[in-house]
Amino acid sequence: MIAQSLIAIARTLLGTGRGLLAMDESNFTCNRRFASAGIPQTEEARRAYRELLVTTPNLGDSISGAILYDETIRQQKKDGTPFVKVLIEAGIVPGIKVDIGAKDLACRPGEKITEGLDGLRARLQAYFQIGARFAKWRAVISPGEDLPTRGCIEANAQALARYAALCQEAGLVPIVEPEVLMDGEHTLERCREVTEATLRSVFSHLCTQNVMLEGMILKPNMVLPGLGCRTQESVAEVAAATLQCLLRVVPAAVPGIAFLSGGQSAELASARLNAMNIIATQTSAQPPWRLAFSFARAIQQPALTIWRGEDANVAEAQHALAHRARCNQAALHGAYNAAMERI
Repeated sequence: MIAQSLIAIARTLLGTGRGLLAMDESNFTCNRRFASAGIPQTEEARRAYRELLVTTPNLGDSISGAILYDETIRQQKKDGTPFVKVLIEAGIVPGIKVDIGAKDLACRPGEKITEGLDGLRARLQAYFQIGARFAKWRAVISPGEDLPTRGCIEANAQALARYAALCQEAGLVPIVEPEVLMDGEHTLERCREVTEATLRSVFSHLCTQNVMLEGMILKPNMVLPGLGCRTQESVAEVAAATLQCLLRVVPAAVPGIAFLSGGQSAELASARLNAMNIIATQTSAQPPWRLAFSFARAIQQPALTIWRGEDANVAEAQHALAHRARCNQAALHGAYNAAMERI
């Protein structure tokens, strides 16, 4: 029964022509973004902003699931309605971020390991009771001339697999997020090499931990040159390199891939996703899994910039959020274009 439920949830999240809204920023990250926008860094301001997000009219038309933070999943609208209920009524599946962040990896200078496995079984059970039906865990991989080391890749892959197994035991679909960061001067080819090596290790460990691939979602980075790299490949080149990499390493049993935005601009993330879906439908060897999005800043940032903590700006901010969600939904069908940004 659990297996069939996991498969059904995964299909709902990625099989309905919609994508995911990642609104799982920690309080620290949320406060940092508020500070840069001149918004008070208080619990009430965070609650008000999240209410703006979850109550955006018709959001469920383009968003199938929302990844929440621990504070967020317990919060309510001003009238007392739980955010979880608001999302469910909008046709959006509630999810939860369950890792507790990337920490320095012992004896591996410059590398990180994501923590949060201790006590995770009990936390997952509690989140399921609140209403979550999927979870997310992010691992951070830094590409460079001598990085990542094999030890870093293996440690993070094992943690992702153990998390995924615990999720499925609790009836939650695990989103497995191994992110190769955009920071640095590495080339697109170096990103491809590191992404491929990381994903090979991740799926090896998922198999070792008996994770059912049909009941999980992969959330990888796109294959991109570092932000400091002199050569910045075109949208089409990024799309082709990303698909080539994923076709080499992601098993056909995985139902879908929901890309992270990773610091890309909103428009560029949409354009690259769009190009991948065009390639996927035009090639003779079509990918076996669906391509979708699980964006945070690439959907939220325009709305946050407009809102600025002012009630009078809520409707305009929600319009901007819904617009970005629709742009990314169009990209799932290869129908996004720059003209949409002028609407």
